[in-house]
Parts: sequence; C-alpha cells; structure tokens
Amino acid sequence: MSDEQTWSAAEGGSTLGMGGAEGGTIVRDEQHPAGLRLTLEEDPARSFHALTCSVAGWLVHRRYFDDEAKAQAAWDEMKPALVELSTQLPASGAKGMDAATRAAGAKLGAFLARFP
Repeated sequence: MSDEQTWSAAEGGSTLGMGGAEGGTIVRDEQHPAGLRLTLEEDPARSFHALTCSVAGWLVHRRYFDDEAKAQAAWDEMKPALVELSTQLPASGAKGMDAATRAAGAKLGAFLARFP
C-alpha cells in the first residue's frame, strides 16, 4: 500500500466545514496511523489560509499563506515529509533529555527550518 493510501479523513470527515483553531473554515483534514494530522483552514474574505500539522507526542506546527495555491502546494509537500519525520522519532515520545530525545529535537528542528 502506498503512503498516500494510508492517509484518511480525520474524524471520518466530520471536521470539514467546521471552524478551525486559527479562525478559518476547515477545508482539508487528514490523519495518518503514525499519529500524524494535517489540517487546512481558509477564510477567503481575509485571503487567509492556515496549515496545521501535528506529530503526536512531539509537534504542533502552523504555517500561514495568503494564497490558496501556495497552501495546497505546501500541503502536498508536507505530507510525505511528515511521514518521513515520524519514522525518525522514538515511538514512545520524548523522555526527558536522553540521547534519543536530543536526536529527535534535531530532526524536529530541521523539519521546522524546512517548513517555516
């Protein structure tokens, strides 16, 4: 099964059309079994698009766009990068300042630098 097939509508698609955390309307919302989620909100009246990604136990990150095409392109670029990132993080989550957590911090930092 390809990675694209493992993503599915978050909460069975029930979040679509609802208000999002950034004040827009949720237009795309997908989750991945690795504990990943990617949500896109928009408010065309404000030329506002917010893309929120999360890695359970590790990261919640938001990006903002003034153009729908840029937001959609970012969505497409971030999905495989999130899956790749999740394979590099300990499944047990952060454990204080042990070596695995410090290494994960570097991976998270690189992801945030790639997707500011």
